[in-house]
Amino acid sequence: MKKVVLGLSGGVDSAVSLIELKKQKYDVKAVFMRNWDSLTNDDILGNPTLDDDICAQEVDYLDARKVADQLNTPIEKIDFIEEYWANVFQYFLSEYNKGRTPNPDILCNTEIKFKAFLKHAMDSDADLIAMGHYARKGWIDGRPALLRAVDQNKDQTYFLSQLTEAQLEKALFPIGDLTKEEVRKIAIDNHLVVANKKDSTGICFIGERHFNQFLSNYILAQKGQMKRLDGTFIKDHDGLIYYTIGQRKGLGIGGIKDYDDEPWFVVGKDITTNTLLVEQGFHHPYLYSNNCIVKDVTFRGNKDLTNRTFTAKFRYRQKDNDVKLTWLDDTTLKVEYPNRVRAVTPGQAAAFYEGDVCVGGGFIDTVYLDEAKRKY
Repeated sequence: MKKVVLGLSGGVDSAVSLIELKKQKYDVKAVFMRNWDSLTNDDILGNPTLDDDICAQEVDYLDARKVADQLNTPIEKIDFIEEYWANVFQYFLSEYNKGRTPNPDILCNTEIKFKAFLKHAMDSDADLIAMGHYARKGWIDGRPALLRAVDQNKDQTYFLSQLTEAQLEKALFPIGDLTKEEVRKIAIDNHLVVANKKDSTGICFIGERHFNQFLSNYILAQKGQMKRLDGTFIKDHDGLIYYTIGQRKGLGIGGIKDYDDEPWFVVGKDITTNTLLVEQGFHHPYLYSNNCIVKDVTFRGNKDLTNRTFTAKFRYRQKDNDVKLTWLDDTTLKVEYPNRVRAVTPGQAAAFYEGDVCVGGGFIDTVYLDEAKRKY
């Protein structure tokens, strides 16, 4: 009987994963990961959500324990706080300091769930690890492949796109063949205490926050000027770290004299002058690009791209975009998308697909329209 260590988060997806693993006759042990310490990592002063955060962490752990007890499964709590801080959160902050918009969920998977957690499991003589992600694993030419989940609305392969073959080989995704509705029904039928628990949101392992206030605890925001592309001054901004490409809400502009009522959007950032670039119109041309450079690419399977058809997602839940992929070096791809895409944003992840197979992914570095570099 193979030994599996399951990441049990206190939510319904990982709880039903435990049920499915037991159905498949695995010898399962559960682990609750604690990766953020609010008392030491947060600036307590001026943070009214701190007590709620601590409470939420404890509720999740207690829920995980209740599920483990219900399903007669041993559970332990493991801290990966240092690993998260060094390998995920510091990168998160450095990207914001560069004016980018990072996605910590990607590094949560590659550095914590499928690296630190995987090492812990292998050190305890496990054969495999399991997570409650909506994804599937298959095999192509004897190599592990990451496949889209059956439930396309919940598919999480975007967040798993940068896993290596070695990481994927040791992974199980017990609910990848189920829809969210089926997962809820299984939880209800088994009378799990988390059957109707709301799905978690917010920053990976940190949770829901008043984001600008949270970020200000770690990065000094510099106020600057908000301008149109032609240099026309609009107003002052609160700090480039608080804005992302395509953003509409929170700009604090509208009803300005001599301008029509069309909404304003962030169309770029000029880091050298600390200028936020804004224009009117959801479909403003400067928001669109047709190629970008993606770095730190993990690519599974055959790296020969000749005569193959790929699509890409540049954001979670985004529709697939037809792309042409060209290697610039071993870990850098030029990605061309003739049907222009809106708000492709440096720092975000790009995930690449060949049909239902997620072949890999990397981080968006530079964005272009033809040969013109965007100030993103």
